[in-house]
Amino acid sequence: MRPPRTAQLVAALISALSLLVLTLCTVLFLRSYRSSIIESARTGSAQAVSQVVGTVGAYVDTLEGAVGIVKEHLGDEESARDAFLAAFLTARPEIAAITVYDEDGALLNCWAQDGRTPSEDIVRNLSFDLTTAKRLGQGYISTPHVESIFTGYYPWVVSVVRRIPDGGHRCWVSIDISFKELAGTISGVGIGRHGYCYLMDERGNMVYHPQQQLLYAGLKKEEAGHLACIGDGTYVEDTVIYSVKRVPGSPWRVVGVSYVDETVNESFWQMFRIAVATAALIFLMALAAGLVLSRFLSRPLQELESAMEQFEQDADRFAFRLVRGTREVQNLSDSFAHMVRRIQKLMTTVREEEIVLRKTELKALQAQINPHFLYNTLDSIAWMCERGKNADAVEMVHALAQLFRISISRGHELIPIEKELQHAEAYLRIQKFRYKNQFTYHFTVDESCLHCLCNKITLQPIIENSIVHGLDLMVDAGHIEITVQPDGEDILLIVEDDGIGMEPEQVSALLQNEPSDRTGIGVKNVNDRLRIYFGAEYGLSIRSAPYEGTTVTIRTPRVPEDREADYDKIH
Repeated sequence: MRPPRTAQLVAALISALSLLVLTLCTVLFLRSYRSSIIESARTGSAQAVSQVVGTVGAYVDTLEGAVGIVKEHLGDEESARDAFLAAFLTARPEIAAITVYDEDGALLNCWAQDGRTPSEDIVRNLSFDLTTAKRLGQGYISTPHVESIFTGYYPWVVSVVRRIPDGGHRCWVSIDISFKELAGTISGVGIGRHGYCYLMDERGNMVYHPQQQLLYAGLKKEEAGHLACIGDGTYVEDTVIYSVKRVPGSPWRVVGVSYVDETVNESFWQMFRIAVATAALIFLMALAAGLVLSRFLSRPLQELESAMEQFEQDADRFAFRLVRGTREVQNLSDSFAHMVRRIQKLMTTVREEEIVLRKTELKALQAQINPHFLYNTLDSIAWMCERGKNADAVEMVHALAQLFRISISRGHELIPIEKELQHAEAYLRIQKFRYKNQFTYHFTVDESCLHCLCNKITLQPIIENSIVHGLDLMVDAGHIEITVQPDGEDILLIVEDDGIGMEPEQVSALLQNEPSDRTGIGVKNVNDRLRIYFGAEYGLSIRSAPYEGTTVTIRTPRVPEDREADYDKIH
């Protein structure tokens, strides 16, 4: 029954701590309520207004910047001016139109997005007011309005009008810039749940209000005229807080409106958030307690499970560390450790037996090749002796001795490719005697391959097959081309002849004949030895066609001479 008592004690402590925190927060809140609530609201309102002032100021700078750029190029040659303004409108999609008016207010030129042209009959041009322009002298910034000089295109814009100082007929330029993004920014700024900001001019006229429809319908009223008479700052009137600030470089002022009652509610929700934070703290405490329990119960089991998965993925290099925990977990850990040792020992034994078996297979295949080759060579020497060609027979015996000296190779299965090429050339010299120079041969060797290793007696059986089955039946002299070249991480040994070629069935039989078959034993054994020694991706590939010759490609890995000891250990 001890765990329940512990859980009850923890629950009691958590409840007492929660009550203490809530009580302390409530007392502090009641003591500081009246003094902090108003100041907090004033600060929040002023910050929101400053944010809007910064955004509107950046918008005004954009207006003035656009006007400056346009004024610089209005005096250019007409084609250059039109090309620049078209590119300018493309680069600045927020600019709806650029219009130029003469001193009497008549429209002279217009450049607009997508090449739009003004309507022939403009009822009222909201983008330019000649009276206002002349009254203010150098121009003005209009209130937001709907573009009215086009047909079927009515963006919400602000027009900035400036005098052109060139003294010509074009006296005024007006640039219409989209007000939609700025309006969205102003509407998106809230002060409390119902507070907002709006934009007015220096006379108190409304420039933009997020609730303009209510103002126009008479359902809402703002003290804009009164606020226009006071300076920038934050003012508290009854239950409303006003923050007023001028936008630098423009006739506009930003007004923020918030409500004291909402601030009280916000404080309540702040207290609610404190309660939520307290609940989160309790949860974290419970989570910490669960983690401690997990350390003694579930974590050791998870470690043991993870160890089993690692052993399954890589049993060879797996090293198990005993898992500590309860008695049952320790017993299970000891049993698993014993099983791991037994399995790894069995795997080592099986691997050693496989190595012995592979060596036996290689020796058996090597034994099949040597008698076959020796039989053919001695047959050639006997043929020469019978015909009294003793000098040629002596040279053949010397070549045969060189063959066996290289093929013995101190018992190693792998020899340098340079030695294997010497072995093949000695064999070709022997066969040229036997076949009375009925064929020629040539070696093309990449020198970077000479000191890499390959299986000994690899080329000779392939060359023998080319001579016996490809060139011996020809009337004219044939040719054998032996090529050694790199291929990525591999090396290709290619034997190509221009003999009578083979049918597809004959090609298939060369690599499938059993040892009891006389034809093609050497070719098959070369292929089998390569696969046993290096893997199934290595071996022979044969391409042949009747009367077109035969090409045998031997693929072997690039094995440097200093790696011979490593392969001997593996095999």
